[in-house]
Amino acid sequence: MAANFNNSAWFYDRLSRLVYGRALINTQQYLIQFIEPGTKILIVGGGTGWILEEISKLHASGLHITYVEVAANMIALSQKRNIGNNQVAYINNAIENVSLANDFDVAITPFLFDNFTEQTLATVFNHIHALLKPGGLWLNADFQLTGKWWQQFLLKSMFIFFRIVCGIEASKLPQIEAYFTQNTYKPIGQKTFFNEFIVAKVYRNLVSKEKI
Repeated sequence: MAANFNNSAWFYDRLSRLVYGRALINTQQYLIQFIEPGTKILIVGGGTGWILEEISKLHASGLHITYVEVAANMIALSQKRNIGNNQVAYINNAIENVSLANDFDVAITPFLFDNFTEQTLATVFNHIHALLKPGGLWLNADFQLTGKWWQQFLLKSMFIFFRIVCGIEASKLPQIEAYFTQNTYKPIGQKTFFNEFIVAKVYRNLVSKEKI
């Protein structure tokens, strides 16, 4: 069953701030600093769309953004955001079902991959990878386990909650880093938040698609 975050759209941001304070916001604010003017951006799983406003604070115009979100209620909230003079195309679908030109300069996946099993992650990752230009940037934010007992407890609680409310398929963190390594992405920036439980990474693909 595909996850559906329609049920959580109305409280998602408030819940995240209750649990994590500004950590999720700060994580994505760190990532979007790497966006250059005039770029073409793919955002997958952007939720309620507040990231669009944060990007527009840095670049008030000149960006071409494709915003892919599977939950219709999340898309509805995103369309109300202030995007400045940037161009945003909203697509209400799962990214693996969307056909787009493979000419994006930047891909942003904020807390996306922890929703998937390894099998689904492979499909989603490969699809996004194919849409990025050679040498493009991939800005990824997600959770990680660094050995602290409370991280495992909080992670399991999140999986149970969102499996019940939204029907996510995952029950553990997938091996996200392996996919970037296998596809010749090099980390060029990284920062952790919430006592290392949250990690933001900036990757650049160093090999052209023909060589992969």
